Amino acid sequence: MRESAPGPDSGRGTAAEIQAAGAVLWRAGNHGAGNHGAGNDGAEVALVHRPRYDDWSFPKGKRHKREQLPVTAVREVAEETGVRVVLRRRLRPVHYLREGRPKRVDYWAAREAGGPQAGFVPNDEVDRVEWLSLPAARERLTYPHDGAVLDDFASGPADTIPHILLRHASAGDKAAWRGDDLLRPLDERGEADAETLAGLLACFGPHEVISSAAERCVATLRPYAARAGRAVRAEPAFTLRAGARKQPGCRTGGGDTPGTPSAGGVAGDSDSLTAARHRLTELVSRGVPFVLCGHGEMMAPLVTHACALLGARPPEDPALPKAGLWVLHAAHGGLAAIERHHAADALGGSRARGVTSGRPEKVERVGVNAEPLPQDPPGGVHAGHAVHPGPWGDGR
Repeated sequence: MRESAPGPDSGRGTAAEIQAAGAVLWRAGNHGAGNHGAGNDGAEVALVHRPRYDDWSFPKGKRHKREQLPVTAVREVAEETGVRVVLRRRLRPVHYLREGRPKRVDYWAAREAGGPQAGFVPNDEVDRVEWLSLPAARERLTYPHDGAVLDDFASGPADTIPHILLRHASAGDKAAWRGDDLLRPLDERGEADAETLAGLLACFGPHEVISSAAERCVATLRPYAARAGRAVRAEPAFTLRAGARKQPGCRTGGGDTPGTPSAGGVAGDSDSLTAARHRLTELVSRGVPFVLCGHGEMMAPLVTHACALLGARPPEDPALPKAGLWVLHAAHGGLAAIERHHAADALGGSRARGVTSGRPEKVERVGVNAEPLPQDPPGGVHAGHAVHPGPWGDGR
């Protein structure tokens, strides 16, 4: 393997970090792999050959302006391999110098999405794509840091199930709204964020689309649902009454507290969180991908509850800003990885400052000194354990 990425690493003065993203695209080999399981010994991964550098690497590329990193990963894999993918658990990032500038490449595990595929067409940038077993891929990769990414992929489940918990986008000032608060719509910024979120959510594949009955929650999911050809299912269990008490750790701003609901099917104040936890338990236990949009007051308790269901400690700060989301990647009843994103991740300026997102969080098992498991337990992951999260530390 070569010792560095192509291009002179001159160590000149610090410049803005180059951001890029890609994926370890895998498929089941002759012995089978994945199926939301812990083993991936039979998996094959796709490597690309770039004639300009005569190297072999994972498909990846630079982030476009105002582009979410998962969107970058999906786009670049399609451009370099002809395969449209859905992302699964996040892998360790890679850091190196590129012509004297620091560069970070974020990676996900990925598999082929359903539906028609364009197919690979050789070109000046990538002239070959080869599917290789993990040992063969390790030998073929040109750069040591790519070998570390492959090792991270091999250390956990090949396939995972995304459970996404999303806080609704901006809906103006509650005090200025004179109508039924369940009908309070997104404001201009919220509508823009909902469109951004549609592209981000699509990266993780089609989901069941579940929401509070509040218009601001349903509207946050509406662009994604239209894109995915799904209906938004409003559920009373996730709908808060007026005056619902804020939960510890909840970040709220103007217009976050729900107002008086319309009659019919809205959970009461004292029972709302209990009902929401019970319904979330049902959703997680089914083992199917879903995205749930709800109120700020519920997000921290629900994230904490979902982590407990999957046998892992919650993030240190589970609260979400408006248009923020957690992606919990589950496998065999355990939590394989967790990551946080926000609609403002694609923007510069004040909206993106101070939002800890777009990075993987450390996954810790419950009750054993919070130490990550060195590898998956034999036979899969069970309650009370979390899949080894890889060598990224806490990702902060």
